Amino acid sequence: MKNGKNPTRSQKEAIKAAGLNPENWLIFKKSHSEMRLIHRETGTTKTILI
Repeated sequence: MKNGKNPTRSQKEAIKAAGLNPENWLIFKKSHSEMRLIHRETGTTKTILI
């Protein structure tokens, strides 16, 4: 499992805009155009565009 970081306020807004619950997701990689998320409990990953 990758080590994720807690999302900032603006990152939480981007996660919410993607239709996900920001309380369940951690950020493990961030670039200029995308964020890679990992679920806190299941370990599944998702990529969202920002």
